[in-house]
Amino acid sequence: MPKQSGIIVVQNDKREEVSTCLTLGWRVCIDYRKLNVVTRKDHFLLPFIDQVLERVSGYPFYYFLDGYSGYFQIEIAVEDQEKTTFTCPFGTYAYRRMHFSLCNAPATFQRCMLSISIDMGRIMEVFMDDITIYGSAFDKGLVNLETMLNRCIEKDLVLNWEKCHFMVPQGMSLGILSQRKALKWIKQKLNLLSSCHCQ
Repeated sequence: MPKQSGIIVVQNDKREEVSTCLTLGWRVCIDYRKLNVVTRKDHFLLPFIDQVLERVSGYPFYYFLDGYSGYFQIEIAVEDQEKTTFTCPFGTYAYRRMHFSLCNAPATFQRCMLSISIDMGRIMEVFMDDITIYGSAFDKGLVNLETMLNRCIEKDLVLNWEKCHFMVPQGMSLGILSQRKALKWIKQKLNLLSSCHCQ
């Protein structure tokens, strides 16, 4: 499947400038439904999005960090790698790193991200590979960013520089515009949500 990466600003039919993702790569999709059926489920809860957004709203400065190929940063235990075996025209392969099609991948990744940032709850929020750092003032925001970047270095967490935004008064967080005054739903995201509920 095409993988979107990189952002450019283009004009739509109404002559409005909108940011658009470019397709710069490919994502390998594998049908792991049979494996997922027999896998013992990890019921680690993901954070409630509304609570995350409530905690990040109302700050004058934001930093949005994004993990680079997030799931692939988690190694699969050697004894479990053979379970991910798949066949293609070039041979038979198994994953050494976690694939996004595995049923426990989101819970495993969220647990890892929370363990990295467990003591940083008052300066940032993390949802999967989306990290939102905030500050009540310019200097405080820089200190909080430095703290998180040092933690990324310490834990070997790689960030996607194309999707990171620094010292901005507003920005996208989980598909919602976070800003000082309030949260604002993005029209395209609302249309997508409403179409999902209608089906």
